[in-house]
Amino acid sequence: MSYTDMQNKKIHQGRNIKRFREMLGIKQEALAFELGDDWNQKKVSLLEQKETVESDILAQVAKILKVPAEAIENFDEEQAVNIISNTFNDQSNGYNYYPNFNFNPVDKMVELYERMLEQQKDMIEKLERLIEKN
Repeated sequence: MSYTDMQNKKIHQGRNIKRFREMLGIKQEALAFELGDDWNQKKVSLLEQKETVESDILAQVAKILKVPAEAIENFDEEQAVNIISNTFNDQSNGYNYYPNFNFNPVDKMVELYERMLEQQKDMIEKLERLIEKN
């Protein structure tokens, strides 16, 4: 697949919501609870099957997951894997390319992990409050 083909490939926003939700360890029921009274697990499941998600819902989900809406709109796992694969494995041009990061990848992973823990803690507190109400 050429780079142009990858650029023209449609991004599946619902699948991206699912990916980010799962990476953060958030269940469909918990996301439904955060989205409001007219949401349930089945509705979240249907949302995750949609190729294109309405911008207002996308923004709401992004806020709950604490990720930029652009990440959900633009993330293409296949393209990311291909770019990484080509960057690190294609040395047919004679160059041995090692990327220079303007950030420390380990720091970014730690930052993501800490954010995931914080979200999990918030979710547990909300669920405890919900249980106490009932």
